[in-house]
Amino acid sequence: MAENKTEKTQGSNSVSQTTANTKGYKITIGIMAAIIAVLIWMLLFAKEQVKAVVFDRDNIEQERVQLDRELDSLMLEYEQVQDDYGTLTDSMTTKDSVIQANAKEIKRLLAKSHDYRKIKRQLRILRGIQQSYVDQLDSLYTVNHELQTKLEIANVSIQEEQSRSKTLSKEKEALSKKVEVGSVIKAYNVTGKGYHLKGKKLREVETHKARRTDRVKICFTLAENLVADPGEKTVYIRVARPDGVIIRKGDGDAYAFVANKTKLQFTMKKSIDYKNKAISMCVLWDKHGDNDAMKGTYNISVYMDHQKIGSSSFELE
Repeated sequence: MAENKTEKTQGSNSVSQTTANTKGYKITIGIMAAIIAVLIWMLLFAKEQVKAVVFDRDNIEQERVQLDRELDSLMLEYEQVQDDYGTLTDSMTTKDSVIQANAKEIKRLLAKSHDYRKIKRQLRILRGIQQSYVDQLDSLYTVNHELQTKLEIANVSIQEEQSRSKTLSKEKEALSKKVEVGSVIKAYNVTGKGYHLKGKKLREVETHKARRTDRVKICFTLAENLVADPGEKTVYIRVARPDGVIIRKGDGDAYAFVANKTKLQFTMKKSIDYKNKAISMCVLWDKHGDNDAMKGTYNISVYMDHQKIGSSSFELE
């Protein structure tokens, strides 16, 4: 009976130990399951976090690209404005410097910073500056266009005035020439005749023979001219022989005068008091020496007030 009791006691202890072991296993399995569940949750959470980070990174990159494109678009518009307005932009150098400096700063921020709110603010500032730039250029263009139009009108007026002035100048010059021509005192009825001096009283006998000619008489009439200046005047007569030589007393300045800016030798001269009325006169040339006069045509030219006023010719046989 004692052995049976001992066997029963040992059997009971064995069952208790098995039950305890089974319970420990269950607890361990439960703990491990809990740990696995936590790990699985943590893994899923980390995966979601990674997805969120990747998503944020992609969004940030897209926003950076978008902002960079917006900056490029603004600068392209700026360059187009410069091309459109040409030399007008030369007067906007200060504004150009501000725009360039702002664009450079935004480029720097895009490369080194993720503070896109600041970058967007800088872009808004740049856009405002550029719009102000365009507005000022528009104003300059309008003013310049108005000034150009006024200048063209002024140039047309100046050209018209110059043309009018030129026409008046020509008319004045023509009138002056007419007055100048009209003020010339003409010599008409210019004649030349040869005379033979006969007897002790040297009576004049007209002759056409060169060998008998002792004197040449040149006569003419100064015309009436109410436009010409009256007063003391000197008339110069040049008589050219058939060989073209001017008959004269000498070659010095005492026997010369100026006509049409040229110095000429004269044959005879006569001073008169011209009173704007017609006046007739004659001048004489007596032969010097024993040589006979030359046969042929003698040409007479009459000068006064530095210009030729009449001419004629005569012949000696």
